[in-house]
Amino acid sequence: MSPFSVQVTILFTSLLFSSSIAQLNPTFYDTTCANVSSIVRGVVQQAAQNDERIGAKLIRLHFHDCFVDGCDGSILLDDADGIASEKNAAPNAGSAAGFDVVDDIKTALENVCPGVVSCADILAISSQILVSMAGGPTWEVQLGRRDSKSANQAGANTSIPSPFESLSKITAKFTAVGLDSTDLVALSGAHTFGRAQCRVFSHRLYNFSSTGNPDPSLDTTYLGTLRQTCPDDIFSFNSCLSPPENKSAKFL
Repeated sequence: MSPFSVQVTILFTSLLFSSSIAQLNPTFYDTTCANVSSIVRGVVQQAAQNDERIGAKLIRLHFHDCFVDGCDGSILLDDADGIASEKNAAPNAGSAAGFDVVDDIKTALENVCPGVVSCADILAISSQILVSMAGGPTWEVQLGRRDSKSANQAGANTSIPSPFESLSKITAKFTAVGLDSTDLVALSGAHTFGRAQCRVFSHRLYNFSSTGNPDPSLDTTYLGTLRQTCPDDIFSFNSCLSPPENKSAKFL
């Protein structure tokens, strides 16, 4: 296993433990839903045949869930009386996706083990399976999370790291959930797992720090490749964060 793979494993294990007050263990469903992992695997394998980005989508849901009051499934809650959904927070609005597959997994589990497996655990199990399916490491998933009955939209707006924040601020957010700089590097590196909208980094290609020039730290060959994918007029049709399925949005 490569050093990066080891760190990814440590990172996800840290997320699984650090955000829950419950005593988690990998055998939590052995007597109540023994086939939970195989059921989840069957659904995500089918989903991956129709959507090559489903791994990135569900792992991102797990990440954004865990950074707000722990891994409690609160990111899955819709707006309702007394609930302002985290789906509408700035880090998630128009970009968080994969909810339909989570629903499919939940339905499949309810057909076999009604009222047993939490949605928070579904996100954790799915993340492990999808990382492994993509050629990454595997690990023993700790289970037994409880689903939240409330959401924290304000917390989602302030707690989830942003690509536009300084390193010191991002580091502080990782520290707040019990993660260190090694975890930060592993999770940041994991962002190459999916695809990014051009609008997120186009300023580095054309107008870095309002200089009118590209980011000087970018390799010139790579810069040329990125510019071919993300032309300078990208903001004319992608000035806001579009849903991942929006074909008018440019992705890398």
